[in-house]
Amino acid sequence: MTSTLHLALIDTLADWEIGFLTAHLTHGGGDVRVATVSLDGGPVTTMGGLRVAADLALADLRPEDSAMLVLPGGETWESGDGDGFVDAARALLGAGVPVAAICGAVWALAVGGLLDDRRHTGNDPGWLAASGYGGAALYVDAPAVSDRGVVTATAVAPAHFAAEVFRTLGSHPEPMVDSWLKLYGDRDPAGFHELMAMAGTEQRA
Repeated sequence: MTSTLHLALIDTLADWEIGFLTAHLTHGGGDVRVATVSLDGGPVTTMGGLRVAADLALADLRPEDSAMLVLPGGETWESGDGDGFVDAARALLGAGVPVAAICGAVWALAVGGLLDDRRHTGNDPGWLAASGYGGAALYVDAPAVSDRGVVTATAVAPAHFAAEVFRTLGSHPEPMVDSWLKLYGDRDPAGFHELMAMAGTEQRA
């Protein structure tokens, strides 16, 4: 049965932070489709200048229809322009739906109080502490962290971010995620050969 990951669209969305995630969910197997959601249902312009259409407006996002909400970074989170997505994240978490945030979106979750009692990471502990949030003691110096339904990651770790999302969704077998991260996160060619071996095993099955 196919489930849906909802990707938040905000103006100035950081293109590179979600490329691994969307590409490998769509073309890397698994039963998860990606749907885009913007605040008003209209298109946005990414940091790279791409115009991206939304599949639905935030008001139409229902917890029962979502396997996860992903919040990419962008230049508008600190201004509060994405607060509607933070409110949605709170509602989804309350309904048992996981949320993943990277870069500036982590700041928004911190301001919204969603990281006060969860282990998390971010671009920099001092930067996050400047938000005035209550979870500074739970900051972890790691590329990506998952705790109680919330995935957080630094801006420079899009592969680790994607891997944590894959694990949280259960979209790919754990050994496959390990090898995938070895290849794309650690740039170790052994990961490629492991993935090819797994693909060959599946084809013979």
